[in-house]
Amino acid sequence: MTAGTSDIEKAAEVLRAGGLVALPTETVYGLGADAENPAAVSRIFHTKGRPPSHPLIVHLGGAEQLDDWVEDVPETARLLAEHFWPGPLTLVLRRGPRVPLEATGGLETVAVRVPDHPVALALLSAFGGGVTAPSANRFGSVSPTTAQHVRAELGDAVDFVLDGGSCEVGVESTIVDATGETPTILRPGGVTREDLEAVLGRTLAVPSTSHVRVPGQHPSHYAPRARVVLVEPGKVVTEARLAQERGHRVGVFLPAPLAGTPVKAHAVVTVPDSTAAYARGLYGYLRELDHAGCDLIIASLPAEEGLGLAIANRLRRAAGPRTTV
Repeated sequence: MTAGTSDIEKAAEVLRAGGLVALPTETVYGLGADAENPAAVSRIFHTKGRPPSHPLIVHLGGAEQLDDWVEDVPETARLLAEHFWPGPLTLVLRRGPRVPLEATGGLETVAVRVPDHPVALALLSAFGGGVTAPSANRFGSVSPTTAQHVRAELGDAVDFVLDGGSCEVGVESTIVDATGETPTILRPGGVTREDLEAVLGRTLAVPSTSHVRVPGQHPSHYAPRARVVLVEPGKVVTEARLAQERGHRVGVFLPAPLAGTPVKAHAVVTVPDSTAAYARGLYGYLRELDHAGCDLIIASLPAEEGLGLAIANRLRRAAGPRTTV
């Protein structure tokens, strides 16, 4: 059952009291706190086990609130907000005085977005302020896309969980550094590079590293308990067999073109041909193979276009520095 009016009012009360609320967004479930309450924000870091230098995203109820929270907004940032908010786009801009340094990891920039989920927007409206909300999971692990995922991982550490059903996008927002006139994609996500470029009329860089600290760019992130190994698509079946013969309990992400191919493995997930469906199910697939008892997951990267870029980013982070068997 999804959250109703009484649940949203209760959640807003919890936020006002300095508590933590897990809330659904179109991307993943967030662990929310009053963005203007340093003690509540600090509690997010403690609950997740997240380094305090790792900045958070401030969620707003509408684009019209942007100037209340940030300063020196370039026209390119306003253009992006106009086209993609509410939606899975986060803009990095200069911090306004309402944003405590606890929320920015000590930086003078802040990441902000307007989520595209009716429950999240209703909560932001009822609360009346900004909500810092990283993914509602332990730092570095697989992001939650259902309320059940949140409860299973964080339990009583969360004061209130708003159930908004399964997340529609399934991977986190795209983060764009919009502090200057030349935007840069710092994290691929739910808004594609192609869509951003079509609006701006220019090519956007997607650097592998950046001096700007943003969520989700730790060397190992979005990771299941099982070790993730990335191989070429045509080698998935062979590498799975070899790893299984070496004694691993192997989970496999079988590429869509190989659907129906016999695989010697402990558990197999055939990933969808649609990148939208793949992104929506990605974190659920990783959790599924963890729950099956796999200690090694063999996967390949999709074509890095559209949402495939975001999927590839998440799989690389899940694999961490070790990308071979």
